[in-house]
Amino acid sequence: MSRFSHFLAIDWSGAKGERHKGIALALADLGDGPPRLLQRDRPWSRNEALAFLRDDLPPDTLVGMDLGIALPFADCGAFFPGWEGSPPDARALWSLIDDLCAQDPHLEAGGVLRHPELARYFRHAGQHEGDRFHAPDAATREGRFRVAEQAQRAMGCRPVSNFNLVGAAQVGKSSLTGMRLLHRLDGALPVWPVDDLPRGGSVLVEIYTALASLHALPAHRGRKIRDRRLLNEGLRALGSEPVPGTGPIDDHSADALLTAAWLRHVAEDARLWSPPGLTREIARTEGWTFGAR
Repeated sequence: MSRFSHFLAIDWSGAKGERHKGIALALADLGDGPPRLLQRDRPWSRNEALAFLRDDLPPDTLVGMDLGIALPFADCGAFFPGWEGSPPDARALWSLIDDLCAQDPHLEAGGVLRHPELARYFRHAGQHEGDRFHAPDAATREGRFRVAEQAQRAMGCRPVSNFNLVGAAQVGKSSLTGMRLLHRLDGALPVWPVDDLPRGGSVLVEIYTALASLHALPAHRGRKIRDRRLLNEGLRALGSEPVPGTGPIDDHSADALLTAAWLRHVAEDARLWSPPGLTREIARTEGWTFGAR
């Protein structure tokens, strides 16, 4: 019997404003039917996504959110080395981010950069690079990475540091806004591996949609999916029926649809729940990306 009955993939956004075309939710049920977009009469807001996760989630759902659930810790022994207020673990980090951004509407995260100490750790507007953006012994200028992101690199992906808030490929803003959501879930939905995988019920994991694409469409590595033909090619590789229609599709919707099918395809793979680099210390501080190994 499958541990999960439903598989929800969320392509997330860290942009300013209330509603975002970059937020896409796709749900796949158990079996091989096509995943489907959960659509409303206007684009999703982050607060609506939070309310859906708290109040409307189908039972026994594996939820994947495309963001970083924490910041690098293992490389320096702290999220913010050299700052006495650096939190000790991921849950304390979520609480700190939400507190600092309490005056920011729509789960935005501008308060992080208004903090004079924390701003030193990020690369932000105008390519400004804080003096603590890099680890003290950094070999590159890319910033700091979590252990899970190093595993992603070994698999052929190109993650960007969560301390980087600049550029089209950055996920730092999405991660910070997502940490506000995770804090406000307040235990309503376990977050693996910060929380242990429960024996039953729903659970939320961090995903990286590039891992799903790499699995389903290895020949198209690094390319955005903006065509239903290519999307359905990937869905078939994951044992899923195709989505209806032809022609163009926005990449946020395509990422969510493909990743929902991928979650269904790999959810029972025990290796993904026990990757070699995931220690208890990493779990409680940095978390992990489901599928990285």
